[in-house]
Amino acid sequence: MELDFERCYRAVDSRDQRFDGWFYTGVTSTGIYCRPSCPAVTPKRQNVRFFPSSAAAQGAGLRACRRCRPDASPGSPQWDVRADVVGRAMRLIADGVVDRAGVPGLAAQLGYTERHLHRMLRAELGAGPLALARAQRAQTARTLIETTDLGMAEIAFAAGFGSVRQFNDTVREVYAAAPSQLRTGRRPAAGGAGTVSLRLAYRPPLHAVALLDFLARRTLPGVDEVRDGTYRRGLRLPHGTGEAALTPAEGYVAATLRLTDLRDLSPAVARCRRLLDLDADPVAVDQTLGADPALAAAVAAEPGVRVPRAVDGFEMAVRAIATQQVSLASARTTLTHLLTHL
Repeated sequence: MELDFERCYRAVDSRDQRFDGWFYTGVTSTGIYCRPSCPAVTPKRQNVRFFPSSAAAQGAGLRACRRCRPDASPGSPQWDVRADVVGRAMRLIADGVVDRAGVPGLAAQLGYTERHLHRMLRAELGAGPLALARAQRAQTARTLIETTDLGMAEIAFAAGFGSVRQFNDTVREVYAAAPSQLRTGRRPAAGGAGTVSLRLAYRPPLHAVALLDFLARRTLPGVDEVRDGTYRRGLRLPHGTGEAALTPAEGYVAATLRLTDLRDLSPAVARCRRLLDLDADPVAVDQTLGADPALAAAVAAEPGVRVPRAVDGFEMAVRAIATQQVSLASARTTLTHLLTHL
């Protein structure tokens, strides 16, 4: 993917948060990469390189900035909405397919050869599937280090690493710190074994009321519920089951995940982000819709409306079919009867 240097540099110089996740700023003089909105002093032009993904920046030998934590920024909206193989590949990598089935498994699901898949990902994102999966494993490891009291060996395998040595080497390379240093001074959140609390970043604005209202109208007993500003639901994940509690807040969604197997952390996070459409660019959406005279007033009055999705494709299909045949209320009744007889 071609990145225009002047446009990217202007975004960095103005610390524009709208571009977080769209690209990453590499500073060759310091050996780090940042978000465009990083509050540090704007680097000189001759010391700057721009990358389409954090994996590409890491592949160039740069480590993540400790101040702005670019690896935790929202995903690029372009990855989420693309209809081609790259968009689907990113969603599958986020769901942990490479960790479970390797690159051959990813290529088989997409219907392409490994070589062609690698070529397309390199052209769009500057990194191959292994590098993209490695970047994700590093972020998962950091989340587990900072939010749980698990031992480092348990974290290594839960994050998808093949060995503790690989885990140590990757964390040192990506964060320029040993795993134990990332935990220093941080107190794991209470909640018990298998419970992880973290923040899911998004691009503001977020119309949380509309989001929760949409989900509340479609809740099913024993599957999900909305109560006290929090959406709770069960999850069916690759290695077991889980539960998610999602509470919208200013600048992030607070997520509490209870997992039977911590290897499912990355898939659970990816599905929750997709459910709430957290990788969308609401400013661009509102600008496009606001250009229509029939929608301009509504968009201006309630900015940040998103398109809620689902954590499971089959579930979404069943809900869509039932709702199209009858009213929403009748569909809930029908699906509730279906659940009680399963």
